[in-house]
Amino acid sequence: MAHLAKPAILLLADGHVFYGKAFGKTGTTTGEICFNTGMTGYQEVFTDPSYTGQVLIMNNVHVGNYGVKSTDVESDSVKIKGLIARNLEEQFSRIQATGSLYNYLVENNIVAIDDIDTRALVAHVRTKGAMNCIISTEITDLDLLKAALDECPNMDGLELASTVSTSTEYDLGNPESTLKVAVLDFGIKKNILNCLVERGIHVRVHPAKTTLGRLKEFKANGYFISNGPGDPAAMPYAVETLKGILAENKPVFGICLGHQLLALANGIPTFKMHHGHRGLNHPVKNIITGLSEITTQNHGFGVDPEAVRKHPNVEVTHLNLNDDSIEGIRLKNKPAFSVQYHPEATPGPHDSRYLFDDFVALMKS
Repeated sequence: MAHLAKPAILLLADGHVFYGKAFGKTGTTTGEICFNTGMTGYQEVFTDPSYTGQVLIMNNVHVGNYGVKSTDVESDSVKIKGLIARNLEEQFSRIQATGSLYNYLVENNIVAIDDIDTRALVAHVRTKGAMNCIISTEITDLDLLKAALDECPNMDGLELASTVSTSTEYDLGNPESTLKVAVLDFGIKKNILNCLVERGIHVRVHPAKTTLGRLKEFKANGYFISNGPGDPAAMPYAVETLKGILAENKPVFGICLGHQLLALANGIPTFKMHHGHRGLNHPVKNIITGLSEITTQNHGFGVDPEAVRKHPNVEVTHLNLNDDSIEGIRLKNKPAFSVQYHPEATPGPHDSRYLFDDFVALMKS
C-alpha cells in the first residue's frame, strides 16, 4: 500500500497546520471542517447530503475496517468534500462488503488525510469553532494552500439545499394508499423516505424550489420538510413556500433543516452554531413525555432558544441534554412539528422512530 506513504497537509483557516498521509484521490479540497463522534455508519455519514460543502473529521480511531456496501448509503454519491481520520483502513473484514474504503473514495473523487491526531484536532475545533480548511495530497507549499483556502466560501449565508435536491419529481410507496405525503427535498436521506414508505404512505418527492401550487396538485394528507445542507436563513424561497403550506392547516413534519425552516416560517431566527452537533450519541429529552433518547445528529445551525420560548404559538418539545439547545418544537395553532435530530437514523439508534408514527397519527386524525 505505497499510497499510504505519500505526504498530505491539512491547513486550517486560523493557520494551524497538520501533517499526515494521503488516502483516497490525489488532489486538493476545501470546505468547512466539522467532526462526527459516531463509531459506526461511516458510509451512511459520507453519503448524507447534509454534509455537502464540509470536510469531515471522524473521531473513531479506525475507519474503513468493515469496507463499503452499495446499500449502506443515504444518497447516490459521497457528499463530503474531504475526509480526516487517525487510521483510514484499506483492508476490510466484513463478508458482505463489496469493496474497500480506499477505492470507494477514489471512485467518488474524495481527497482524504490519514495519520492525524484527531483528538487534538477535534479539541481545537471544539475550542475555536467551525472554520474552513484545506487538504492537499499534491501541494506542499503553505503559501499556495493559504491562497486556495482564501477562495473557499463561508458556510454562513451559503444556500446549498437546491444543489443537492432532486431535479425531478418521483413517487415511492403504494399509489393506492389512503395516506399521501408531499416531500420537499432539500437533501433528503434515503432512510427518511424508507421510514415513510414502511408506514404505508404514498410519497411524492419534489424539488427544493417547487411552487406551492404544484405541491397542492398532489392533494397530500400531509407535508414533510427534509434535512439538507447550508444556511436556512439563505432560503427565503423555502420559508415562503412553508408559510403557504402551514396556511393549509394540514399536518407538517420537519427534520433538521426542515426544523429550522419551520422556525423561520414562524418568525423565529436561526443562528450559526459554534461547532454544531454531529454523531450517533447525542442525548435528547422529550419534555412532553419526560423520556430521554439517544439520537443521531448532523447540523451546524440552530434555532434561537429565546425567540422560541417567547413565541405565543410555538411549544418546545425536545431539549439537548448536553447544551440545552432546542431539539424539537410544535405549533399550538397548527398541526405541525419538527425535530433538529434524525429519527430515521441508520445504522441507529432507533429511539426516535416513534416520530414517524406520530406524523401518521396526526394525518389520520
